[in-house]
Amino acid sequence: MAAVTVWVAIWWLTEATDLAVTALLPFILMPILGIADSQTVAAQYMDQTIFLFIGGVLLAFAIERWNLHQRIALSILSKLGANPATMLGGVMVATFFISMWVSNTATVMMMLSAVLGIIVQVEKHNISAAQKNAIAKAMLLGLAYAASIGGMSTLVGTATNLAFYKIYLDAYKDAGDMNFVSWFVLAFPVAVMLLAAAFFILKFTFLRQAKNVVFDRSYFVASLRQLGKMAFEEKVVFAVFVITAYLWFGRKDIDFGSFHLKGWGRLLGTQASFITDSTVAIVMAVLLFLIPSKNEKGKMLMSWEEAKKLPIGIILLLGSGFALAKGCDQSGLSTWLAQELLFLKDASPVFIIAGMCVLICVISELASNVACIQLVLPILIAIQKVTGLPPLMLMVPATMAASLGFMLPVATPPNTIVFGSGRIRAADMRNAGLLLDVAGIVIITVASLIIRVIVWE
Repeated sequence: MAAVTVWVAIWWLTEATDLAVTALLPFILMPILGIADSQTVAAQYMDQTIFLFIGGVLLAFAIERWNLHQRIALSILSKLGANPATMLGGVMVATFFISMWVSNTATVMMMLSAVLGIIVQVEKHNISAAQKNAIAKAMLLGLAYAASIGGMSTLVGTATNLAFYKIYLDAYKDAGDMNFVSWFVLAFPVAVMLLAAAFFILKFTFLRQAKNVVFDRSYFVASLRQLGKMAFEEKVVFAVFVITAYLWFGRKDIDFGSFHLKGWGRLLGTQASFITDSTVAIVMAVLLFLIPSKNEKGKMLMSWEEAKKLPIGIILLLGSGFALAKGCDQSGLSTWLAQELLFLKDASPVFIIAGMCVLICVISELASNVACIQLVLPILIAIQKVTGLPPLMLMVPATMAASLGFMLPVATPPNTIVFGSGRIRAADMRNAGLLLDVAGIVIITVASLIIRVIVWE
């Protein structure tokens, strides 16, 4: 099993072949080597967590199809686009919000045309070329960084979170302390702090020379008016989106102090445990295929032609990580690792968490974030058994650290997409990204230690 893991890791890190092709190796090697039978391995490639991902992607496709993302973005920019700093904030807040529910890559693709449109309008103003370039760089990097950070906030925001969710549930079946709401409570404050850090880093790095520039918000107001009133399809997709979010958040009772919200799980009694967040995602996604469009007669809000764009490569990548984690447990590799890591027993939690975040951040700069976290989590489970630390105290910061990687164009798809615009130099991304990586490691480490005192212990 160790040999299989190393083989897969080398191919992922070096991209010797496509990541999705490498993802098929566990299915071939584990049965051949007698680690697990084909049925057991295949089940990992279509785990219920995969359906959570599929449902989230289908909802994102519907949002994109009816231009709901554009309306959200322009609504924010029409109110915040007065100067470069507030405009940057508007772009980042809009991107952050969308990326909480839509994949990071899809979010950047959705928002890129709007951001490039902003840059074109900026270039029409009577300001210096240096100021124009600085604003363009800040906007594009803000778009990429906010997409990666927003994805940290929810389980469906990025594939790394889903990878953690499945591996954690398998390793700690009886814990009962991880679902959509509990992840959000832990990750959202960290993501907001990291978003604020990204904003101030970009403002300090690029916008100092453009701080006195003032814009007319009429471009955004006019663009929003051109969209017209919300169409029937937009309203319904938005309603489905809101209901889905409520069903994810409202399963269990939520106590706000003076106000107590009863969870819908009560209605199902003992069968509530049969329905997971993935069930909710698929139910709401199927609804999109059943509700007819008002403006396109004979069509539904979603068609299977749209659904064919499902990223099969990411699905295979997730499944392969689940298979590796299963193999580590079934073969006894996890137990062996735990014995070899006994030297960490008396190590400081600060040292363990900070060192882990640094290591994962460096790896994720050079390799797939999903592949990185899937290789690291089984090792962290072994470390947890040795140190006795709360499992979430290791696995949550590690998962969030895998969403860092802001320095290199190849680190994340959002970085690659904005770098492809030709308006950013590698040095620009490296300098701003290094500061943000360091800020991210510090924020995640400190937040984890605070949460440890309040929640995990």
